[in-house]
Amino acid sequence: MQRDDQSDAKLDTPKISGPRTSVFGPAREFLVGARFLLRGLGLWTRSPRLMLLGAAPAFLVGILYLAALTMLALNLSAVAAWLTPFAAEWVDAARVTVQVVAGAALLGLVVLLALLAFTTITLIVGAPFYEKIWRSVEIRAGGLPEREAAPFLHGLGRSIGEGLRLFLATALIGMALFAGGFIPFVGQSVIPVLAVGVGGWFLTVELTGLAFEARGLTLKDRRRTLGSHRPRTLGFGMATFLMFLIPLGAVIVMPAAVAGATMLSRSMLVPGSLTPAAHPSGVSAPSSPPSDASAPMQRATGTTPGRTCE
Repeated sequence: MQRDDQSDAKLDTPKISGPRTSVFGPAREFLVGARFLLRGLGLWTRSPRLMLLGAAPAFLVGILYLAALTMLALNLSAVAAWLTPFAAEWVDAARVTVQVVAGAALLGLVVLLALLAFTTITLIVGAPFYEKIWRSVEIRAGGLPEREAAPFLHGLGRSIGEGLRLFLATALIGMALFAGGFIPFVGQSVIPVLAVGVGGWFLTVELTGLAFEARGLTLKDRRRTLGSHRPRTLGFGMATFLMFLIPLGAVIVMPAAVAGATMLSRSMLVPGSLTPAAHPSGVSAPSSPPSDASAPMQRATGTTPGRTCE
């Protein structure tokens, strides 16, 4: 039993040394963020049954989304022609070029919105399964927060409300990216990278909800905390976004993303999560007191080591 506990402790967050001041700091933080997703994927070998439970809601929701995206792809040329009536009288080469650009921009916008909506709906449908994954990771990494969980209906209503707010924000930014897709060269090079970054950011805000809400932190707190660690946040989010684009990738990655988002949240909320372990159990000890700017946030992040779920 002791050996299993020590093995579980390895699920703690990636360990890095003290703060860096070199120009490579943001790039290094970006890679640290991406590594959290890899740690989450590692749960497929450690807790396959738990991860299969998390994959089931993603599979069911994914079937519906796949059918909708397939219908859009089959009718993309007609939709692109409808979006560009001004090019109807142009010569064939110019008209086809504009319609291809419009179709690509539309498909990118739909995929961006679909992935965020997929994540939100899947988290709601599979709430009991993803909460179980979150609890497992929190316990293995050091302990659950001291706060009691909110009532189910209250938490469900808040999740739906926050999901709608995030979707609307993504839609507004997505429309701007859609318009930017018509700019020559920029629309085919810069805009796709920005779309992955925007998608990764909002995916991370959504996926970290369990860990932040369990500590009594609001959506505003979540955005502020993630924003103060932007390279790490984008590293995790962009890696997750790209994995979701792989066929069936969202089904496999979804439970891993919940686990990785929990580790990512702990790295920002639990003091010492990113410092070398100082205890034989492998649980990191706090290395330094929180800064004045983060003190209100840190007061809400207490954990109870060794606390287990019922």
